[in-house]
Amino acid sequence: MTTDRAPAPAPPLRIKDEECGRLSGVMEIVGRRWSSGILLAMAMGAERFTEIQHRVDGLSGRMLSVRLRELEEGGLVLRIVAPTTPVSITYRLSERGMDLLRSLQPIAHYARRWDPSVEEQRGAAASGSR
Repeated sequence: MTTDRAPAPAPPLRIKDEECGRLSGVMEIVGRRWSSGILLAMAMGAERFTEIQHRVDGLSGRMLSVRLRELEEGGLVLRIVAPTTPVSITYRLSERGMDLLRSLQPIAHYARRWDPSVEEQRGAAASGSR
């Protein structure tokens, strides 16, 4: 038996104020321009300043420096200084940074699913196959 009724609404999500505050702090760091691109570049293996800069289109050296400092202060990135001549500096995601990227995967899936350009492509493909 089928029915024309809409499905029952899902129960409201309940997030405690304390959790909401923590989430806001994390989202503020990740939501800053260039931060997610930097984290993704590092997750894909970029460790040196110039490698990271080249993997993130449009990112200036000055802004990369600022964002790396913020991500390091947030505990997401480790700055490793090797006492060589000249000094060698590399950057790596911390365990916390890797965990954050894993946590963001459902949001990335959401963004792909609801991206208007993807929807338009799906619509064009569907109408072209008729």
